[in-house]
Amino acid sequence: MNGILNIFKPKGITSYQAVKEVRNILGIPKAGHTGTLDPSASGVLLVCIGQATKIAEFLVGMEKHYQGEMILGISTDSQDSEGKIVQRREVKTDIDEKRIKDIFQKYEGIISQIPPMFSAVHYKGERLYRLARKGIEVKRSPKKIKIYKLNLMNFNQKACIVKFEVVCSKGTYVRTLCNDIGDELGCGAHLSNLVRKKVGNFSIEDSLNLEELKKDKTLGKRYLISIDSALEELNKITVKSEATKTVLNGGIISSEQIVEIPKGLKTRKNNFFKIFDVKGNLLSIGTSIKKNGKNIFFKPVKVFRNN
Repeated sequence: MNGILNIFKPKGITSYQAVKEVRNILGIPKAGHTGTLDPSASGVLLVCIGQATKIAEFLVGMEKHYQGEMILGISTDSQDSEGKIVQRREVKTDIDEKRIKDIFQKYEGIISQIPPMFSAVHYKGERLYRLARKGIEVKRSPKKIKIYKLNLMNFNQKACIVKFEVVCSKGTYVRTLCNDIGDELGCGAHLSNLVRKKVGNFSIEDSLNLEELKKDKTLGKRYLISIDSALEELNKITVKSEATKTVLNGGIISSEQIVEIPKGLKTRKNNFFKIFDVKGNLLSIGTSIKKNGKNIFFKPVKVFRNN
């Protein structure tokens, strides 16, 4: 099996445990995910299987769509409902929908975020969450992230519960977002529920439940998304028969060895393409490395031998 499974990760297990379960159910040796989802969160987890593990880096950067819930007035050490309460503050009556919306607007765009101590970020060779469990806090460097959209869905003023949706870049900690917004409101807050609704074009409605997969292993093949489909936004080039072996060996090819170059193909550095043989088999992901007049040179960066 080579491809991607859009798995619904339930609450209560880590992303690694979800991947391990997929491996065990389907009896496959190689699988990995494209972006961690906290144990307390549920939703879309993309699991790359077999040769598709090579394209994880191309999927990691996709936009993430979440629906979440935060509780105002209570801050925790982990910034979510799993942690210990570290502070309780009054939620004043002047905190209303308008004020929350105004603060939400301030967080849209490129912002800096300090990773939480309860995270998998490395610090001097050790995971931060391991240090946090020992009661050790270290200085963390802020990271640039992007919030494409942050919308207030509902505010229950009596229960101090804010329901929201957020579309963000990779590396975003939604619980840190809640913590920071709570601090700006002056009452503190923590993330109480989170569902990942979408990763790129992969939505929760099309995801496969682990329990369903356990009952019927054939669903694995039925739900499997090909590497080609998963990277549908990449341009496609087809090489002549005599160049197939060169591509599979990771060798450089020129535009003279390509059947046809799509019109308007951009050959900037770090622009990636799917490379196919004349039979329509995906051979590799490649990039252009130089241009000499009309002749463009391509180099495969990820080769798929078993497709």
